Amino acid sequence: MGIEKALGTSPNGKLALWQVIVRVLEKGSRLSAVRFARRYELTSVLKITSRFSEDDLYENLEWLTKKQAAIENKLFGSRHLQSATELFLYDVTSSYLEGDKNDFGEYGYNRDGRKGKKQIVIGLLCDSDGIPVSIEVFPGNTQDTKTFSSQVQKVATRFGCSKVVFVGDRGMIKIPQIQRLPIGFHYITAITRSQIQKLCNDGVIQPEFFEDSLFEIEDNGVRYILRRNPIRAEEIQKNRQARYEKIIALLDRKNHYLSDHPKAKVETAIRHIEDKIKKLKLDSCLHLSSAGREIILRRDEQAWQEQSVFDGCYMLKTDLSREDISKEDVHARYKDLSLVESAFRTCKQEHLEVRPVYVRKKASTRGHVFVVMLSYMIIQRLREAWKAFDLTVAEGLRHLSTICNVRVTVQNKADFMRVMKPDEQSKALLSALNVTLPHVLPANGINVDTKVKLKRKK
Repeated sequence: MGIEKALGTSPNGKLALWQVIVRVLEKGSRLSAVRFARRYELTSVLKITSRFSEDDLYENLEWLTKKQAAIENKLFGSRHLQSATELFLYDVTSSYLEGDKNDFGEYGYNRDGRKGKKQIVIGLLCDSDGIPVSIEVFPGNTQDTKTFSSQVQKVATRFGCSKVVFVGDRGMIKIPQIQRLPIGFHYITAITRSQIQKLCNDGVIQPEFFEDSLFEIEDNGVRYILRRNPIRAEEIQKNRQARYEKIIALLDRKNHYLSDHPKAKVETAIRHIEDKIKKLKLDSCLHLSSAGREIILRRDEQAWQEQSVFDGCYMLKTDLSREDISKEDVHARYKDLSLVESAFRTCKQEHLEVRPVYVRKKASTRGHVFVVMLSYMIIQRLREAWKAFDLTVAEGLRHLSTICNVRVTVQNKADFMRVMKPDEQSKALLSALNVTLPHVLPANGINVDTKVKLKRKK
């Protein structure tokens, strides 16, 4: 994959490679990475010739941060031969922090639903196949649009691309970002519901344009691709009805309470229901009044119907011409953003667990997130190679952990490590990766342990 070559053969390069490998195998902190090194033939396989502790791994994160741009450039250059047009997928996420001492930690829009916790913001840039090419860490209160310019800059300067298409969601690529794109740079993005409504009010589009199939119009040099997703439309309608039923249930409870408690204030009950209506975003079509001590709910049917006009509707926009790309390909490229979303799920939850973040300094945080990106590239490769097997990547790795070795000692002196023959399942998994196991490994006797135990052994 080029990761080992990009990291290099220096001691720091080898330690960085171990951090990537252990993130794939076990996750955890730098301290746990040292403990795991005692369970694997790390020093023999990677030819590490000096002992290390968790402090060395923390320092290695800072080394990784200094070398990140050069490493990303090598990885990008090894996969891309500068085609006529490069397409990049870009999205951001956030990752909450358990503590409050991280240098990037700030309060912001929390995608993890963990209120009251500081976070970091992570921007991931992928190629058209969803393979990461660069990752960047921002303070936790950084808006999505504020992260975009640095991606344009690195693509134009570091990667040397002259004709580029950026694909980003509706919260990422807006008019200010579009206006600052260099010559030769183009975009594919979506627009918000309010923007759809404005175009409809201005007569540019009509609700009838939204169909199950793609519909295209052009306005002032911008192409718009319209579609209604009937499944999503049904989901939205069911959700709206469920919210309405919640209001009805609350209304019944309040009316029963007012009936049973003569001293209870009708105005207070109305205020509580109005707050709920506003929170559920139904205040444009639901209105309250009272008759004696009974609260009456009225639904404005016209406003109710207007809310559903654009259910399941979405609009993509691009400045690419029809000669450059068809409306079908515009739609397909935007849907490819799901590849970045899949990367975030894997990195944050399913396998690699970017959180909790056990580091505080900016350089260490950047290094930690960069390690996660490199590890995800390996996970991608494993997932692709093992897709014919009825197992997950984690299950495949657990099965490969049954491969072991035996220390062979000759005349009371450690001589070598004999790698035992793997079972048929392990053979198949390795064969799918074009990996051949060595028969023997040198027993170099390098001591890897936590710093406390290393001091005791001196």
